[in-house]
Amino acid sequence: MKTMTITALCLAMAGAASAQAETVTLKVAHFLPSTSNAQVNIIEPWCEQLRQESNDRIKCQLYPSMQLGGTPAKLADMARNGVADIVWTAPAYSAGKFPRVEALELPFVLPYGGKAGNEIIWNFYEQYAKDDFKGYKVLVVHGDGGMNLHTRGKAVQTLADLKGLKLRASSRTAAKTVEGLGATPVSMPPAQMTEAISKGVVDGALAAWEVVPATKLDEVTQYHSVTPAGQPAFGYTVLAMLMNQRKFDSLPADLQAIIERNSGKVLSERFATAWDKASDAAYVATPAAGRVAIDAKDYSLMQASTADAVQQWIKEADEKGLDGKALVQDVRSLSGLAQ
Repeated sequence: MKTMTITALCLAMAGAASAQAETVTLKVAHFLPSTSNAQVNIIEPWCEQLRQESNDRIKCQLYPSMQLGGTPAKLADMARNGVADIVWTAPAYSAGKFPRVEALELPFVLPYGGKAGNEIIWNFYEQYAKDDFKGYKVLVVHGDGGMNLHTRGKAVQTLADLKGLKLRASSRTAAKTVEGLGATPVSMPPAQMTEAISKGVVDGALAAWEVVPATKLDEVTQYHSVTPAGQPAFGYTVLAMLMNQRKFDSLPADLQAIIERNSGKVLSERFATAWDKASDAAYVATPAAGRVAIDAKDYSLMQASTADAVQQWIKEADEKGLDGKALVQDVRSLSGLAQ
């Protein structure tokens, strides 16, 4: 009996040691090039930190530019289905699947800047939007720092300047913003907008400064509208790193703990720092002659022109069983824009 007890103990210890020594390679997929700010300055350093803290037991295999196949709209499903272990994506690319976070993408509800926007976005996710992400291990939800107008051939300073323009929009919420401004939205992912502008398919894009170098948007647009200081952004694209929940649950507890402590608010702050640095660099690199200042009066008119887009979204949210008005008020309360 004593021998059997010792044998069982040895087997248990061997099993624990095996679990402790387990290594894992995480497949991480996203939609931008390998040279993008997101990969070089956030995802790669994050993966390296996991590797170091785990003593080489966590490694990442990166798949940029949709190398695992599919389209950006499929990334969230790829994480859920285990085609990828982790994806970095815009929830809005999967139209209708993440309805609550759409409130963050409405026109003129969030401030410009990675740090300012990400703090609000993370707090909104934790308080109001967790139900959007059931079935995922959420590593971070953050923003693109706020979008500006980048145009070819025509500078945009006033609401009237937008009439007749075709503008790329990143999501259906951004499309409603573009419509409210009096232009025609054309939805497409970042990888397609530069070619679309160069061929005249669209006249410009509603896009964040951070994405300008990665997509070479600066090579096909001459004018970049600059908003008045302290005013809210035209709109936002919400972004997220989502992990397959089953993959996370399968990891040993110590590896789970490493991922946990490097995710959430910590990862949001990592994105914010890199985003603000890249956005500032992109702005400075743009010729001053191409920066078109919008004065406060004209910007106020642009804000007013999108009010119907917000009300339309609230109505659609209500039809889905959500309290759209409350969600908008929650965003504005967190951002200090209690309109």
